[in-house]
Amino acid sequence: MQTPQHRIGSGHGARSTADDVLDGIDLSGSTAIVTGGHSGLGLETTRALAAAGARVVVPARRRAAAQEAVKGIDGVETDDLDLSDLDSVRGFAERFLASGREIDILVNSAGVMACPETRVGPGWEAQFAVNHLGHYALVNRLRPALARGGARVVAVSSGAHGITGMRWDDVHFERGYDRWQAYGQAKTANVLFAVRLDALGRDAGIRAFAVHPGSILTPLQRHLAKEEMVEAGWIDENGDPADPTFKTPGQGAATQVWAATSPRLAGMGGVYCEDCDVAEPAREGVEGGVHAHATDPAEA
Repeated sequence: MQTPQHRIGSGHGARSTADDVLDGIDLSGSTAIVTGGHSGLGLETTRALAAAGARVVVPARRRAAAQEAVKGIDGVETDDLDLSDLDSVRGFAERFLASGREIDILVNSAGVMACPETRVGPGWEAQFAVNHLGHYALVNRLRPALARGGARVVAVSSGAHGITGMRWDDVHFERGYDRWQAYGQAKTANVLFAVRLDALGRDAGIRAFAVHPGSILTPLQRHLAKEEMVEAGWIDENGDPADPTFKTPGQGAATQVWAATSPRLAGMGGVYCEDCDVAEPAREGVEGGVHAHATDPAEA
């Protein structure tokens, strides 16, 4: 079966930064929404998009912390949004739609990783609920603003999608919780969401992409013990980066910024990207790539 998952020769790579991929791109007059846009890769994404001229909306569960984080970045506003609370998602979407603005870029960057077993809403597993379901509800609530002007939606996934496909018989881990399996499933769901959204939205000018940022030390690792990260070779005993393949936050944000803005992706969508290019299909023994279970249209 043919796949669009092939590199396109973007001219950028693993060490490109968000500023690099925006070189020469003017986003003046455009509006972007970046969930998680006040921390880690999201903050780098917010900063880079704003520097290129976009008006950036950063909705956050802890709005005061978001306001403090983006203070001094021109063209950025904050709002309230808790992705684990569908009433909160509805409220933010309704406020934004009432403003009458169109959305040019929507980056779903917020997320949790490998957290202890947590239930939200009607008993949903938290990683699936926050990383996927909350963003699913958000994008669909904002659909009228996306459809009016055309837009790019970027779902921030991870190479961890390779851990597992969808566990349709026990999506919420009611028969035993494994934090890494739960994270992997949520990241697979992010890719499948982009595949299906692109198929449904392309006639209205909505294109969707999933991205793997790479490995970066950010607040996403808040649920991991230092000893666990040392054992994995991510950091040394002093807490300093120990893996030379790890990226800086600016490099980590580059792929999602590239997917959101690159002219090279015009007419494309529904693909998984890494290192500022479309990824190849995953192959045994080769680092990176996208697994078939995450791009299967029937699964999506």
